[in-house]
Amino acid sequence: MQDAAPRLRSLVEQLLGAPLPLRIRAWDGSEAGPPAAPVLVVRNRRALRRLLWKPGELGLARAWVAGDLTIEGDLYAALDLLSGLIWERGQDARGLGAALRDPEVRAAVRGLVRMSGLPLPPAPPPEEVRRHRHLHTRRTDRSAISHHYDVGNDFYELVLGPSMVYSCAYWQEGGTLEEAQRDKLELVCRKLDLKPGQRLLDVGCGWGSMAVHAARDHGAYVVGVTLSQEQATYARKRVAEEGLADRVEIRVQDYRDVTDGPYDAISSIGMAEHVGADRYLEYAEVLGRLLAPGGRLLNHQIGRRPQRDESSYAVDAFIDAYVFPDGELAPIGTTVTQLERAGFEVRDVEVLREHYALTLRRWVANLESGWPRAVRIAGGGRARVWRLYMAASAVAFERNQIGVNQVLAVKTPDDSGASGMPLRARTWN
Repeated sequence: MQDAAPRLRSLVEQLLGAPLPLRIRAWDGSEAGPPAAPVLVVRNRRALRRLLWKPGELGLARAWVAGDLTIEGDLYAALDLLSGLIWERGQDARGLGAALRDPEVRAAVRGLVRMSGLPLPPAPPPEEVRRHRHLHTRRTDRSAISHHYDVGNDFYELVLGPSMVYSCAYWQEGGTLEEAQRDKLELVCRKLDLKPGQRLLDVGCGWGSMAVHAARDHGAYVVGVTLSQEQATYARKRVAEEGLADRVEIRVQDYRDVTDGPYDAISSIGMAEHVGADRYLEYAEVLGRLLAPGGRLLNHQIGRRPQRDESSYAVDAFIDAYVFPDGELAPIGTTVTQLERAGFEVRDVEVLREHYALTLRRWVANLESGWPRAVRIAGGGRARVWRLYMAASAVAFERNQIGVNQVLAVKTPDDSGASGMPLRARTWN
């Protein structure tokens, strides 16, 4: 008899203490739930074992990455419906222990154990990495960056498109992804007030898009640093093809090892999320030492909502295990405070939250339209990681669970206090 789905749905709702807003299709072909809702497809019993052995986001992520679990229908709608609901009682051992004191929850767990078959935990998918014991040393940062960025330049070309910019674009009505990314790079250059002959340090330079734009369109001399060998190889090729080898140098180098300041300006676009809370003041101080007096820093960084009890903040389990090992997000207020503690004067903060949601949706569309090639390049597991990570991030930006901010700061000379900024703010608009 094909009856796994109704039983599974009932047990899950008992465990959640709330209705499941998705339809379920089980491994035996049976279905249950709202007819018009996106379908949560549980392809095998192994998916249940993953969830039982790692309740919460990590168990779901393992099942998704391994292909044991998927969603049919509108992925964004499904993630939006699940946001804030996914196994809240089992996010950590204490939460699970408290939940298991509820007789209904204990009964649901026993039922799921019986449905799952063998109780042995499946091995994690090979795409999973363990969190480092010692965070943000030069060695562990290299390892974390390599995990994320050395997937293969062909894969990133497929997802990001010709611009090869892996950060939030700046959207105008009716623009393309490439136009929006060009506009973002131009916005950064105008905020930095780049002039011909000035020196720019691009920290976390990616595939060289910012370096090329600043040198070609603004006449700057640019040093770009990255910890990814694949990024550096690609960026150097672009620089040579643009005829900018005399203006742009791409280094495989930790920003902490840059010693050839002063620079007139520094851009840090989508890099500071990798720094970590314990190292952030050091990061800001290093950049401050590398800037000339009156030099500008443009720090473009994803941020999270502040919590009433900041000690309860935990790194997102899926992102940490599969996407950005050792990455951490901070509230914008914390970022501004740390920059000020390092001696910067913060002159402008611009919120681009909705712009990142639009960007991510374009990247997901690129991935989905090139799915067979993406799987050939990176493997099915890695492609599934990226689809889930980008779609879930788009929903998180749309729901204001996370944001992205451009902070423009100046290294104001101690003796005069002259900022070099115009009296009217945002002359770059």
